[in-house]
Amino acid sequence: MPAGGYVWWYIDAISDDGDHALTIIAFIGSVFSPYYLWSGRPDPANHCAVNVALYGKSYKHWAMTERSRAALSRNAASLVIGPSALTWADGKLAIEIDEIAVPLPRRLKGRLELNLPNLTATHFTLDGAGRHIWRPLAPRARVDVRFECPNLNWQGEAYWDSNSGSEPLEAGFQNWTWSRANLSEGAVVLYDAKRRDGEHTSLALLFNATSEVSDFPTPPKIALPSTLWGIDRETRSHNAQSTRVLKTLEDAPFYARSLISADLRGERVISIHESLSLDRFSKRWVQCLLPFRMPRRIRSTSP
Repeated sequence: MPAGGYVWWYIDAISDDGDHALTIIAFIGSVFSPYYLWSGRPDPANHCAVNVALYGKSYKHWAMTERSRAALSRNAASLVIGPSALTWADGKLAIEIDEIAVPLPRRLKGRLELNLPNLTATHFTLDGAGRHIWRPLAPRARVDVRFECPNLNWQGEAYWDSNSGSEPLEAGFQNWTWSRANLSEGAVVLYDAKRRDGEHTSLALLFNATSEVSDFPTPPKIALPSTLWGIDRETRSHNAQSTRVLKTLEDAPFYARSLISADLRGERVISIHESLSLDRFSKRWVQCLLPFRMPRRIRSTSP
């Protein structure tokens, strides 16, 4: 991985009853790390983290502790960052989590297992120069979630992808929106990115039950309400009247994660939606806020 580069693996899931949701992101060259930025980004492996977000009707827990290269271990089948780990075997991805939430410290300790019978081998270039790559590894999967702290046990539908790049994310993009949703047979992913070269990337992708991918006509853009931090949100849907924000899961100075209702391919769907402003991320005042949500630890194995 070159200086300034990054790779992340992203997992999200929603419980079958709709009461719980989560995201887990494992970073090497943490793209949103102020420490990586302030270092001049010479060594991506010295800035790694596992971000965990748990959502429920009466709770929300968030953790993202950055660690040095001493906490990183990886091979073809596993990725270990501090006390948390991702392991691939026999068509399943097992994720062991042991992190400390912020701003109120509490332990997040548990295990997820994604059943992944069908993986995609395709990838997509998000920028004009080929420096930023997205891989939709498993657009639709089943997950079993079992946490000790807090006490959570549920099953649901999940999604897994990966992004990588050979330069900082803000060098390639001004902003982007992304969303994914399950259909009755398969899944759909939408990507819209405003690039630094003045061009736009727009993807509307349909994945069938065996994760084979095809594109489809891009639905119209529909504006959504801005967040409390003033981040613009928009999505694509075939019905403006049925398209709305159901819940804002994360509202940060440069980023928002939401659950939205939309109409895609003739179906009413619930989408996980993300809006990212790299222009806002680059502001000095935003960088000064980030250490409160992203502490950095030197010890390699402690939560």
